[in-house]
Amino acid sequence: MTGPAHDDPPDNPDAAAETETTAEPEATADPEATPEADVEGPRRRARREREQRRAAQARATAIEHARRDAKRRALGGPTPQGATLSRGAVRGLKALLWTTGIAVLVVGLGLLLYFTPLMSVRNIVVVGLGAVTEQEVVDAVAVAPGTPLLQVDTDEVAGRIAEIRRVASVRVQREYPSTLRVTVVERVPVVIRDYPDGVHQFDKDGVDFATGPPPPGVPYLETENPGPQDPATQAALQVMTSLRPEVAAQVGRVTAPSVASITLTLVDGRTVVWGTTDRTEEKALKLAALLTQPGQVYDVSSPDLPTVK
Repeated sequence: MTGPAHDDPPDNPDAAAETETTAEPEATADPEATPEADVEGPRRRARREREQRRAAQARATAIEHARRDAKRRALGGPTPQGATLSRGAVRGLKALLWTTGIAVLVVGLGLLLYFTPLMSVRNIVVVGLGAVTEQEVVDAVAVAPGTPLLQVDTDEVAGRIAEIRRVASVRVQREYPSTLRVTVVERVPVVIRDYPDGVHQFDKDGVDFATGPPPPGVPYLETENPGPQDPATQAALQVMTSLRPEVAAQVGRVTAPSVASITLTLVDGRTVVWGTTDRTEEKALKLAALLTQPGQVYDVSSPDLPTVK
């Protein structure tokens, strides 16, 4: 008879013991122990959520671009090859185009005005004239009618006008569309001097600019070598230009043998001893007060002690 079946004992008792020993730690492991990698703080969670949103947005953008490309291909349109320009780049390009266009327009307009008679000289207006005639100035301008205003060298024209002896200064201006304006300042006689060919007139700078009849109210000058480079002439002119108008009108002769010995002779015969040009303005003020007193000789050579004799 066959006896009842019994489980065969394991061939290796050590292996069975090892199996039981290995299973025991799993049954006794601490359920609260969690790996460090599974711990997630608030910042890490927020960063992960942002990355997920960006990824989702990128996928949505890619899907939208793919949909547009598919629609464009279906309609037979060209597929864009490059990236779309940003708004800033578009604005910069527009500004560049506008600037270029304006520059081209300005240059073209300048060339048009320079080489064509569109704005040319048709009128010459001269102001500030006295003894100088308008024809003298126009002849010195020497600009042909119809010359474009931009081709007129105003400095060169002013230089030609300044060669007129009676002209002290001149200004030449373009007045569009067709006028050349000339403003003249004439020389004014301050003293006069007799010469064999007549009476010569000298302005405040000592320039001999005219010959002719002596103008009324202008005193005669007595110096050895009158002229703009003569120190005695310059000293005498400095005295005359410092006088008050009512006093200057009374002077009949200015004598300046040197810069340190200046004398004024009034038209009524009285004499003013001036001396040097030191403290000229102060002497002029003192003289105006002294001339109200009776006398024949008025000495202001020392303005601290003016005297009347």
